[in-house]
Amino acid sequence: MDILKKLSLILFISIITISCNNTDNLVIKKIKYEEKLKFGINTNIYKVQKKQVVKNDNISSIMNPLGINATIIDKISKTDSIFDSRKIKAGNNYYIFTKKDSTEKIDYIVYSIDRIKYVIYNFKDSLNISIFKKPVIKTRRRISGTITSSLWNSFVEKDEDPLIANELSEIYAWTIDFFGIQKGDKYTIVFDEITVDSNKIGIGTIYSVLFNSGNKDFYALRFYQDSAYSYFDEKGNSLKKAFLKAPLKYSRISSGFTNSRFHPVLKIRRPHHGVDYAAATGTPVYTIGDGKVISKGWTGGGGNTVKIKHNSVYITSYMHLSKYAANLKEGDRVKQGEVIGYVGSTGLATGPHLDFRVYKNSYAIDPLKMDAPPSEPIKKENIEGYNKMKKLLIEELNNNKPNK
Repeated sequence: MDILKKLSLILFISIITISCNNTDNLVIKKIKYEEKLKFGINTNIYKVQKKQVVKNDNISSIMNPLGINATIIDKISKTDSIFDSRKIKAGNNYYIFTKKDSTEKIDYIVYSIDRIKYVIYNFKDSLNISIFKKPVIKTRRRISGTITSSLWNSFVEKDEDPLIANELSEIYAWTIDFFGIQKGDKYTIVFDEITVDSNKIGIGTIYSVLFNSGNKDFYALRFYQDSAYSYFDEKGNSLKKAFLKAPLKYSRISSGFTNSRFHPVLKIRRPHHGVDYAAATGTPVYTIGDGKVISKGWTGGGGNTVKIKHNSVYITSYMHLSKYAANLKEGDRVKQGEVIGYVGSTGLATGPHLDFRVYKNSYAIDPLKMDAPPSEPIKKENIEGYNKMKKLLIEELNNNKPNK
């Protein structure tokens, strides 16, 4: 009897063990079959080919060789309310999803409109066209750096998006001369980094900046006032002033304001009462402030020139333009930051550049030393809220957590 009991117990344990092993196998199989998704499509049952749109490609030249019915292609061409297939661009990718079974049927073609949006052409039953967006992830980050050669290079060296340099030049356009920043200048920035598919695709909101230039601190703190976000310094003064600091987005100074400069064309010494910004032909030129166009035309050595009267005190001049902004004419009112022309080398010029001049009460002054009054500061009723926000933003800028 004891022997029978022992045999029964052994048999029971064996069955349990086999059952457990089978369960493990089921779990393993389930894990192996876990869906691998691309654009929300299960790639376990599809072979995926990645291709690129080439020059002169259209929806027909892409789909015809794949055996897609001509009637369906025609329908796709006419269904522009969802996505206009005429807007496919050379260089963009598309993906072909082919069944892994003997039919090798194409069920989907996915076209990447840009880094975020994509259109799915579903051929499984009847044609279905849908546009989707990839998940966009915003990560709040803080980075610091020191200028060794240029602001742009300081970001490249840190494997950060160099376009942040352009954003900073926009924020500090009225405060810091980004054509004159020096080696040793420092910055700390708090901003949103945008990623899609774990890849950086750009930057979002910049919340705060501390830029130290010439051993002087310049804060830029984002705050909501008058139905819009703007940047203010630590004292609540607006960073926006009556005039932009420079009439170009990003360039370099090739010649400064002086009473005696050797003219490269005339080969004589004479005053140069302006600042030359070297830039490529066609670079947009912006008016540094609101005003009225008082002259537009040829000025001899100055070539194509635009002059703007901003108020009873200031007039600015933009010379050697390759062309003027479309439809610009004398008497027009222009807004700060509006394009009024494009860099060129008309008149007496050895190469493309902008000769920018500022006149105060009819006398030429050095544009780089001009100081303009600030726009409206934090309003009295907003001071308490601003001070609370300022405290949080500055604490975040001074955070000593490791950064890239």
